[in-house]
Amino acid sequence: MSKKRGLSVEEKRTRMMEIFFETKDVFQLKDMEKIAPKEKGITAMSVKEILQSLVDDGMVDTDRIGTSNYFWAFPSKALHARKRKLEALETQLAESSQKKERLQQSIEKSKIGRQETAERAALIKELAALRQKKEHLKAEIDKYKECDPDVVEEIRQANKVAKEAANRWTGDLAG
Repeated sequence: MSKKRGLSVEEKRTRMMEIFFETKDVFQLKDMEKIAPKEKGITAMSVKEILQSLVDDGMVDTDRIGTSNYFWAFPSKALHARKRKLEALETQLAESSQKKERLQQSIEKSKIGRQETAERAALIKELAALRQKKEHLKAEIDKYKECDPDVVEEIRQANKVAKEAANRWTGDLAG
C-alpha cells in the first residue's frame, strides 16, 4: 500500500492556471472550489489560498462586481507578460554589454603609458621610499608634539580654567 502524496504548492498553481487556460472562462471562488478538486485534484480547502497567491503574483486577474468576486486568466496575458519580461531582460543585457565594452576600452586606455620599463620601476621604488619617509617624519613630529608651544599654551589655558572652576566649587577656601 502506498500512501497518496499531496500536491506541492507549485503543482497546485500550475493546475489551477490550466483550468483558466483550458476553459478561457471567468469564475467565482465557489465555482473554482467545485471545479478544481474534480478536474485537477486540488483540495477544496486550498483553492482559495492558491487562487489568492496567483492573484498576488499577477497571474490571475480579479474584480469585484456587486457582492461577488470574479477571477480570470487568459493565455494571451501570460504570453504578453513573458514577452515584456524577455524584452526587459534583453534591454538589460544590451546595456550591460555596452557597459562592459566601455570598461574594456577604459582598461586598454589606462594601460597606455604604463608599460613596465626600468624608468617606471625606478619611479615606483622612489615613490615608495618617499611615502615611507613621510610616515617616519609624521611619527617624529608626533613624538615632539608635547613640546609644541601652541600645545603647551593650550594646556596652560585648560589648567587655568580648571583651577578657576575648582575654586568656584570649593568656595575659594584657599585664597
